[in-house]
Amino acid sequence: MADIAPSRPDLKNPDLYIEAMPHALFGQLRRDERVYWNAESDGPGFWAVLRHDDIVEVSRQPGLYSSAHAHGGHRIFNENEVGLTGAGDSAIGIPFISIDPPLHTQYRKLMMPAVAPGRLAGIEDRIVARTAALLDAIEPGRPVDMVQALSAPLPLMTLCELLDLPPDVDWRDLYHWTNAFVGEDDPEFRQSPEAMGAILASFFALMQRLFAARRHGPGNDVVTLLASADVNGEPTQFRDFLGNMILTLVGANETTRNSLSHTMVNFAANPAQWDMVRADPAILTTAVREMVRHASPVIHMRRTATADTVLGGKAIKRGDKVVLWYASGNRDETVFDRPDAFDITRGNIQHLGFGHGQHVCVGSRLAEMQLRVAFRLLAGRVKRFDLLSPPRRFRSNFINGLKTLEMILEPA
Repeated sequence: MADIAPSRPDLKNPDLYIEAMPHALFGQLRRDERVYWNAESDGPGFWAVLRHDDIVEVSRQPGLYSSAHAHGGHRIFNENEVGLTGAGDSAIGIPFISIDPPLHTQYRKLMMPAVAPGRLAGIEDRIVARTAALLDAIEPGRPVDMVQALSAPLPLMTLCELLDLPPDVDWRDLYHWTNAFVGEDDPEFRQSPEAMGAILASFFALMQRLFAARRHGPGNDVVTLLASADVNGEPTQFRDFLGNMILTLVGANETTRNSLSHTMVNFAANPAQWDMVRADPAILTTAVREMVRHASPVIHMRRTATADTVLGGKAIKRGDKVVLWYASGNRDETVFDRPDAFDITRGNIQHLGFGHGQHVCVGSRLAEMQLRVAFRLLAGRVKRFDLLSPPRRFRSNFINGLKTLEMILEPA
C-alpha cells in the first residue's frame, strides 16, 4: 500500500466519475505513459492499461492475464477476499467471468443457445411490442425521466423473458438488485450493511425458488441452462448458480440500459445526427456500435499477471493487478478519428464496449438489437430530444451509469 501523490491521478477514486467521465485525463495519460502505475491507499496498486491496442493484447492472453477468482477476479478489489459484490458475500459462488479457459469456454458454450441468431429472431417481435408500449406511456412534450421510462425497463423486461421469470417478479426488483450489486461506492445503492443484507436475502430467496423449480421441471430459458449445467463432469452447485445469475442480471442490463441513456443525451447534443437516423433508420445497423463505443457503459475490467512480462514498455510482475480501462481505449486517438465526437457514420468499428477476446460479452447481439429497435421506433415519434437538466450519475469507477435523465421528447 502507498500514499497517492497529488500529482498522480487515482483512477480508482469513484469521485472522479461523479460529474462526468474524465476523458481529458485518460487522453493525457494515454499520451504520457500508455501503461500507468496507479498507487492504492488500500491495496498494492495496479497497472492501468489505457490504449486500445494494449487492451486487446491483454484480452487475447487469458493464460498470462488471468480473470480467475483465485487471483482476485475481474474487479479492482479482490473478490476472493471481499466477495463478488464487495459486500463480504461468501455465500455467492464464482461466476464464469471470474474463471479462465478452458473452463470459462465450457460455460460460454453452455450459454450460447440462449443468444443464438435463431433465438434472437424469435424475440425481436416481442422487444418491438414492449418498446412500443413503453413509448406509448410517454406523454409527448411533457417532462419524463427516460431512465425509468425506457432505458431501465426495456432490457430488464427482455431479461425477464429470457429467464422465464414468474409473473410476480417485476423488472423494478431486478433494477433494484442490479444497482446494489454494482454500486459498492454509491451510498444511494449501498445505504448500510443491513440494507445490503436485506437485498441479498430477497435475491437469494427468488434464486432458491428458481433453482429448485428448474431442477424439477427444466424449461427453455437461461435459468435452466445455469441450474442444470454440467461443467467438468460436476453438477452446478447453488452458490455457483447464484454467482452466474448475478453476472447474467448485471450483464444483460447495464450495457443496454446505459448505452440507451447516453445515446439519448448524445442525440440531444447532436440533433443533426438524430436527423440522419430519422431520414434513414437503416443506418442503425452499424450506428449501434458507435453508440456503445461513445457510451462505454462498463468503465474497466481487471486481470492479474500470472508471470513476469512487459506491456507498453513497462515491466509487469507476476501477481500484479492489470486494469483495462475500456472507457479510455474507446477514445484512443490512434484508433478512432476525432475520438470524442459522436458520429453514427463511423460504420462497423471495433470498439471495446463489450470487452474483447475470451471474455467478450455473450449478449452483445441482443444488446445491439434492443438499441436498434428502440431508436428505430423513437425515430418515428420524436423530432428532438431536449435535455432539461444534467443527468445524475452513478458514483462508480466500474459502471458509467445514469440514475436519471430528465427530457422532453418533441413529437415528430
